Amino acid sequence: MYMDAVSIALIGDYDPQVTAHQAIPVALGLIAEHLARPVHFEWLATDQNHVDTALHRFDGIWCVPASPYKNEAGALRAIRFAREQQRPFLGTCGGFQHAVLEFSRNVLGWADAEHGETSPDSERALLTPLTCSLVEAVDSIHLVSGSLIAKAYETSEIQEGYRCRYGVNPRFEGDLLSNGLHATGHDSVGDLRAIELKDHRFFVATLFQPERAALKGKIPPLVRAFVEACVEAQQ
Repeated sequence: MYMDAVSIALIGDYDPQVTAHQAIPVALGLIAEHLARPVHFEWLATDQNHVDTALHRFDGIWCVPASPYKNEAGALRAIRFAREQQRPFLGTCGGFQHAVLEFSRNVLGWADAEHGETSPDSERALLTPLTCSLVEAVDSIHLVSGSLIAKAYETSEIQEGYRCRYGVNPRFEGDLLSNGLHATGHDSVGDLRAIELKDHRFFVATLFQPERAALKGKIPPLVRAFVEACVEAQQ
């Protein structure tokens, strides 16, 4: 029986030297085999994502690692589309950071919200350097029971890897999480590492890079859950 292919937009600026970019096609290939369903993906560079880009042709949007992006607005445009149009969304590493930025500007109305990597002197630098850089680090993460991410992993304690230097500025965290955006994962010292959007079919973002598991031949549970949400959205 023919199964409709799942179509996913990979929002980011492809670089073959980036470990996560090496891992993403492998992860999607493993999941396609597991689900016995074709999974098609297209790299959509941030500077090629314009107002008239046909994002509606994709079943899901994945904002991928390796920021700063060539065009911040292009990344934010795709994230906003996924949020407003109930399109399954996954953000990893830089995708997490920009999901937070998009929500703060377009839902909370913080027009002055900035990413500290590109605007370090901003009064509202929403993403600031981590106390301890998580470049090629692995740490434990506690997941909130009942969350989409906890359901994906089928456990409340996981170990995942990072390549990241920026996280949510603690000054703004309380207000950020007050209007439908929920904290669903914290690291071993209680810092925010995963978020989900309430009243959305699948909108999950993590500071860690779950896709890396694919390079060891393992299906990343969160990526599988994202693809499965894309399948359900087709129906």
